[in-house]
Amino acid sequence: MHVIDLHCDALMKLNDSKGEIKFSNSPELDTNKSRLQKGGVKVQAFAIFIEPSIKSDQKFQAALDQIYYFYNDVLANNPEMKHIKTWADFDNLQEDEIGAFLTLEGVDAIGNDLQKLSILYQLGVMSVGLTWNNANFAADGAGEPRGAGLTSFGFELVRMNNQHKVLTDVSHLCENAFWDVMDAADYPIASHSNSRTLCDHVRNLTDEQAKAMFAKNGLIHVLYCPPFVKEGGKDVTISDLIKHIDHFCSLGGVNQIGFGSDFDGIMTYIKDLEDSSQYPNLINELLKYYSEDQVKGFAYKNFLNHRPK
Repeated sequence: MHVIDLHCDALMKLNDSKGEIKFSNSPELDTNKSRLQKGGVKVQAFAIFIEPSIKSDQKFQAALDQIYYFYNDVLANNPEMKHIKTWADFDNLQEDEIGAFLTLEGVDAIGNDLQKLSILYQLGVMSVGLTWNNANFAADGAGEPRGAGLTSFGFELVRMNNQHKVLTDVSHLCENAFWDVMDAADYPIASHSNSRTLCDHVRNLTDEQAKAMFAKNGLIHVLYCPPFVKEGGKDVTISDLIKHIDHFCSLGGVNQIGFGSDFDGIMTYIKDLEDSSQYPNLINELLKYYSEDQVKGFAYKNFLNHRPK
């Protein structure tokens, strides 16, 4: 069964290694090509994440450095990897191809310069999260105690995403910023978030937030970071993850749930779901409780049905 995974941090690892590890098969990568192939991943989103510790005047270059590895290792050295640049490209993948597209996890890299965002669009960024956990010129993240909403710049940025049919990612936003995005975004998505009802982590979504996403035609992609799945993050199983899918389904989201692993950005793992090659373990467990069509929805069809047109 094909899988579309909306979030991984492989580019951060590739950049940090300065070419020492390779996307094709380096075991340091949860999402290397070999593992994607073994796991049946048909499309993988590659996040650009900039560490908050990087100096402000170096952050845009840091984003470009990660994009360099996307083009020159992920794509150039692996002919099976197909660059997805438009939403229609999902329909044109051949049987032996894996789609790859860029996302931006927090807009720290652009400062307050929308021209830099335009450059990132042109380089292939198709989804933009306004923050990581910190605050920036656009909004407050989930870890910012102030908890403010979008700034004027943040609203301008969301309007620009709308104009370019780029997704606006609510994962990592504080609650007030989330509600502002709900008002402003045409294409909202949570690329990697779970249910706060089941696991009371500040990065997870409340029932009210989840219902708002579903009402807005948005998608919620569950992630595999154990502390976001189960209180304490210990001895987490695939069954624990499926409880989040069950809960979102109970809120009316059966056709708006997907996967956003957060592989290569997490340090601990769900048992039997430690890298992309183990996706069949998740699929097979889901098939015990859901119809094949519903599981295909979670795996890839829900995203395809709700992508921008």
